[in-house]
Amino acid sequence: MQDKPSIAIFFPVYRDEATVETVAKKSLKVLSDIASKYKVIIVDDGSPDRSGEIADKLAEEYPNKIQSVRHEKNLGYGAALQTGFKYSLDYDWICFTDGDNQYDVNELYHMSKLLHHYDLIVTFRYSKIYGTLRIFISYIYNLIIRWLFKSRLKDHNCGLKIIRSSVIKDMELISTSAFIGAEIIINAMVRGYPIGEVGIKTYPRTFGESSVMSMRHIINSIQDMLRVYVKIFRQKG
Repeated sequence: MQDKPSIAIFFPVYRDEATVETVAKKSLKVLSDIASKYKVIIVDDGSPDRSGEIADKLAEEYPNKIQSVRHEKNLGYGAALQTGFKYSLDYDWICFTDGDNQYDVNELYHMSKLLHHYDLIVTFRYSKIYGTLRIFISYIYNLIIRWLFKSRLKDHNCGLKIIRSSVIKDMELISTSAFIGAEIIINAMVRGYPIGEVGIKTYPRTFGESSVMSMRHIINSIQDMLRVYVKIFRQKG
């Protein structure tokens, strides 16, 4: 039997006070089964609700297993992920997901079976619970990324991934928007790291509304997409 790796899970929270504790405790349970050493890191991206307060209390309750990191103001999804990576680099693998519990971290039981075959494992949603407009925009978004970056992957923005920390250390990420998920995939692809795919279900958001489809977030993602394209394919040297 192969040794269990060390794994960190982190997730950003913004208006996620209803699910912070659920995602954190589910993460602890999964990691206790599949990892030799583990930590859960919660990144409060300047959330105006009680998300950060709840994260702090969880860190007090589980001082060696949960860490709470706070942004004084909202810096964006990509910036929150970059903070999460900063606090996760001491572990063999880094898993990252969203704080709203739409992605089930129990999927890691399946994903962990592939850790000895790939350096990055991404997920795609074979069962979607979103409205027609969001599904259409996601389809177009992925179509553009496949064409622009010559990718063959099914879903570049699914919010559950696991990556070797050594691969993250080999990247210089520039996105501050939700495009950072695709940027990580593209960087791994052009560097020749093997990438695996796992199909998962997603679950409906049980509170509030997601801001990912707002015009501001869409524009920011498009801007980051173009910046990453120029950085990877257009820079000289």
